[in-house]
Amino acid sequence: MPSREDILNAKILVVDDSSDNIELMEEILREEGYNCVSSTMLPEQVCPLHRQHCYDLILLDLQMPGMNGFQVMKGLKEIEQGGYLPVLALTAQPSFKIAALEAGARDFISKPFDLLEVHKRIHNMLEVRLLYKELAQYSKAQQELALHDPLTGLPNRRLLEDRIETTLQHANRNHHKAAIMYLDLDGFKAINDTYGHSYGDEVLKIVAQRLVASSRKEDTVARLGGDEFMVVLGEVSGLADAHGPAAKLVEAVSEPFFINDLTLRLSTSIGISIYPDDAETVEALISIADYALYEAKRGGKNRFCATSATPAAPLAQDALVVAPRR
Repeated sequence: MPSREDILNAKILVVDDSSDNIELMEEILREEGYNCVSSTMLPEQVCPLHRQHCYDLILLDLQMPGMNGFQVMKGLKEIEQGGYLPVLALTAQPSFKIAALEAGARDFISKPFDLLEVHKRIHNMLEVRLLYKELAQYSKAQQELALHDPLTGLPNRRLLEDRIETTLQHANRNHHKAAIMYLDLDGFKAINDTYGHSYGDEVLKIVAQRLVASSRKEDTVARLGGDEFMVVLGEVSGLADAHGPAAKLVEAVSEPFFINDLTLRLSTSIGISIYPDDAETVEALISIADYALYEAKRGGKNRFCATSATPAAPLAQDALVVAPRR
């Protein structure tokens, strides 16, 4: 639940065409301890201001010249699509109360103001609004967890397949090609078996950082699970355009890993498939890249391979070297 401090720091906008009413409401709010209160006498400013500041509560007068409160709420509903409309309607007309609720207001305050009623309705609305925001943020965080690898923060296989599909569609529209690079770490099992999973996890996090640093911003770097990663390149003209990026990834992974008092070394093997030369579906492209990865492993590891080409020469000796860090 939101704390009292959270409620008092909520962003509130007072909207009324009467300066006396605005001054009265601002005084009521200040005396109660609310810290972030602003106001406007121009109803046409409400939507632009809400887009900019995302208010937690809008105290909205319904009877205003030019643009009334019902019209303002219609604009606010377009901003808060699927969300919680944080409007507390202010009205002296009893007949407007139900109409205000039907238009999207969450509650109303009758004029002339009853001080106890004002405090209670404002507090209750802010409590619900802030709780709604907490739940929305939690839902977003859960969605992020469902689409990303918790150890490295990279997209997981579920999000990866969606990214590949998008890349293929973009390549098809623009008459380009795309490359799928399937990576597996050489010697990773020996690190896990010898030094434990905590060292293995640190290696995986460092590998993820190196792969991202060695790729273009528009490329997708994902972790499939275990010590398997995938990099998706869009807008390539053919297999030759994937050789340079693949070699760069092989070289990046071969750099030593400094973890606590140890210096660890391992390498990576990469299999490459090209859209649409090798296949036109996500599943088939991944399968072909997986087979090419197997060929790279069989050819000596620490290299990249495509089904239409022989494995590239190794960039460094495949080895695990452990020594005290100096």
